[in-house]
Amino acid sequence: MPAHIIDGKALAEKLRGEIASDVSTFTNESGVTPHLAAVLVGEDPASAVYVRNKERACANVGIGSTLHRLPAETTQAELLELIGQLNANDSVHGILVQLPLPAQIEEKAVLDAVSALKDVDAFHPENVGLIVQGRPRFLPCTPCGVQQMLIHHGVQTAGAHAVVIGRSEIVGKPLVNMLMQKGEAANATVTVCHSRTRDLNDITRQADILIAAIGLPLFVKADMVKPGAAVIDVGINRLEGKLVGDVDFDQVCEVAGAISPVPGGVGPMTITMLLRNTLTAATLLRKTS
Repeated sequence: MPAHIIDGKALAEKLRGEIASDVSTFTNESGVTPHLAAVLVGEDPASAVYVRNKERACANVGIGSTLHRLPAETTQAELLELIGQLNANDSVHGILVQLPLPAQIEEKAVLDAVSALKDVDAFHPENVGLIVQGRPRFLPCTPCGVQQMLIHHGVQTAGAHAVVIGRSEIVGKPLVNMLMQKGEAANATVTVCHSRTRDLNDITRQADILIAAIGLPLFVKADMVKPGAAVIDVGINRLEGKLVGDVDFDQVCEVAGAISPVPGGVGPMTITMLLRNTLTAATLLRKTS
């Protein structure tokens, strides 16, 4: 029997309706419109599409947005100066620096420079530390989107064996920490796999919940999946002119109990969680001002 489809697009639309209502209430009560500033350095086509989608999503829920486009030859000092200006601007509540950055710019230095109170991607060391301690200010957008998909599709995580393939700072590491915490969509027994993992297939076949986040198209095959497992595909890859995930969907959907597609899975949820974080940032900054 084919797997149940975990439809991230439909869930994102539902949650954005709730966020739009919350934004309206916040704006009416405070007179403040939540505002996201996005910084795009260079002309990477994929990054430009992502930023455009984020701008459109902001507009649809009543969040203001400003895009700062910088040329590819921008120096690190110039970018840090802009971030300093955005940090000091009280009308800006969230700051998003679109990755990847050009080679001459040190990514960590830039992400560390964003005010922790405006760090709606939750990349700042202070915010990462709060996540690890189980008291997050913001939750990183993609891992949080994954958790919401598990919640709304009734995937039980408490006591389950969750296997995460990938240890990136953006998805793998924070998701592992979030799944092992106490709370909703958590309390799992978590294994993280990566490029040095031995006997990978043996480990993935033990997973009640398998999450692929490695950036390798169609990497996860049916023989890597436990029958009935929930499979979340975080990957977005372009292969022969079309978008595919890290999971071989056509194969795995015949084995898994539930599976998220690409496109239409985690991607829309990532942007939705960014909207929620921007509203949270506006709320926090209002309290501290």
